[in-house]
Amino acid sequence: MMILYKPHIEYIVQLSTAPDKRRYMVPEEGARHYLDVDHYDFLNIPRIWPQAVEKFTEDTLQRYGILPWHMERMMAQLTKAFMAGDRARILRLSAELGHYMADAHVPLHACSNHNGQLTGQHGIHGLWESRIPELLADNEFDYWTGKTGYIRDFRAFAWQVIGESARASDTVLWLEKQLSLRFPADRRYAYEIRKGTLVRNYSSEYTKAYQALLGDMVERRMRGSIAAVAACWYTAWVNAGQPSLGKLRATGISDEEHAAARRLDSLWRTGKIFGRDH
Repeated sequence: MMILYKPHIEYIVQLSTAPDKRRYMVPEEGARHYLDVDHYDFLNIPRIWPQAVEKFTEDTLQRYGILPWHMERMMAQLTKAFMAGDRARILRLSAELGHYMADAHVPLHACSNHNGQLTGQHGIHGLWESRIPELLADNEFDYWTGKTGYIRDFRAFAWQVIGESARASDTVLWLEKQLSLRFPADRRYAYEIRKGTLVRNYSSEYTKAYQALLGDMVERRMRGSIAAVAACWYTAWVNAGQPSLGKLRATGISDEEHAAARRLDSLWRTGKIFGRDH
């Protein structure tokens, strides 16, 4: 797998931002990034999409998120891309599936109180998902996950990941609430320059205190997402019949795809997001 992915790692990272950017152009995109598990009886949610639609209606599913079903769809598309030997499509789908799988590992992508908006904790999503890794990950986290493996039942795997995130969401919210009650309010936030603009963010002191309460949760979920993404790519390749990766068809990017990418980037920079914004 290294001969396919390693030479294109920077391109894959760039492609992985497309799902978030599409939220500024495609209203349906937002629901693909989360599942409000607390809205349902988790064990009785149909894992097969047509059955879920029949039970809840598609409008309800779109309102409360479709992440695990969408990951299964993306996995099928990636497998077909390997079968077709289309390198450009493989890289794009690999990157986007990686984005959704990473979302599935974030506890606040699996509950309705996704940014603490229901409990006076607005901003907690970015604190857990971005601020802690930004300040601490490179120096304190271990990214090595070892050899990847084959996923025998992807549907079960996707729902397992979502279930784990949902069970952790209460802890994420409760610990930050307790910390905020005893932490001096004037030391909770700090101002810093970002891309030439002065912005308010959680202070390093508060972020480190929250990380200490969480223990290894953020690192563990990050490592889990890394291992899961690798397993998804490997599994799709195996299910496609293990085609030779050195002989993939090198397809170029069409003028239409270039134009769509430019429009997507423009809307992302200047537009307004559809649906949830954290």
